[in-house]
Amino acid sequence: MAKKKKREIVGSVKNTLSLSKRILQKLKKKTKVKKNKNPFLKEKKKKNRFLKEKKKKVKKPKKKELKKLVPKKHLKTIKQQREVIKKILDKPKPKPKSKPQYIKTGIEGFDDLLEKGIPRGNTILIAGGAGSGKTIFCLQTMYNKAKKGHKCLYMSFEEPEERLKQHLRDFKMEPEKYIKKGLIKIQRFNPFDISRSVDALLTKAKGELLIDVEPVLLPSGFKPDFIFLDSLTAIASAFTGKEDSYRIYIEQLFRFFEQMDATTFLITETEQIPKIFSPTGVEEFLADGVVVLYNFKRGIRRENAIEILKLRGANHEKKIVTMQILPGIGIKVFPQQEIYGDFGGTPDIKIK
Repeated sequence: MAKKKKREIVGSVKNTLSLSKRILQKLKKKTKVKKNKNPFLKEKKKKNRFLKEKKKKVKKPKKKELKKLVPKKHLKTIKQQREVIKKILDKPKPKPKSKPQYIKTGIEGFDDLLEKGIPRGNTILIAGGAGSGKTIFCLQTMYNKAKKGHKCLYMSFEEPEERLKQHLRDFKMEPEKYIKKGLIKIQRFNPFDISRSVDALLTKAKGELLIDVEPVLLPSGFKPDFIFLDSLTAIASAFTGKEDSYRIYIEQLFRFFEQMDATTFLITETEQIPKIFSPTGVEEFLADGVVVLYNFKRGIRRENAIEILKLRGANHEKKIVTMQILPGIGIKVFPQQEIYGDFGGTPDIKIK
């Protein structure tokens, strides 16, 4: 009896286990169906299948096939367009603006009036009356720059080349040494040739203000770092009675020097105690800087003085100081000897 009861209990346990297994299997199936019933999952699967099929179907066309599809005329235009785009892309990127560079004249005492120097590429007017030392100032600066390996061009509209060379020799400077090295070029120009060419161009342009012309013909194959023009007064004299033509020319001249990227010194003749520092007064506004040289009367003697009246992009001393033209040396400036008072009478010298 006991054995029968045990068998019955084991059988009932087995039946319950089999039923529970069946129930679990049914529940699993139901959950799977529910998951599959989610519409978002179905859409995702469809999209994935579609993309896979598309990748299989789509193939990159070969060059030969492209040539067949696109006509020759269009291929040429496409190539031209691509070349233009390539040129634009291959263009070098603009370089960041470099720090401003400053230059020194090398004239003793003058550079002490400047904090850093004259900004490289500036156009400077050297203004003064007769005998004030304008030409010597420019010749001395030119010689000092040539000694440091810079190319210099001296453009004379008055004195011949040989006389200017002699001026240098008088102050114990050797121009021939640097002329042979190709660092100094002294060339004479005729101001009347310039006025004639400007008049011809203006009549051709029928009075238009903008004329496309190089105001000065520089020596071929010579790109100067420094240009010295002697003088604007001589050029202005060739335009007597043609003030409008002269102003047009001067504007073109300043633009030309700006494009040259050379530091330029332009001599202008003024009164001994000037109020206007250029032939028309326009030049001093166009210029970046104005250096005034004085030759004033003190008692029965004449004395020299110098002043930096204006200088864009650089700090400088705002005072008139004594200056001497010494034989065998040239110009020497005394920055500590300040001149004050009325130049019309007898100015006093104040030494600090």
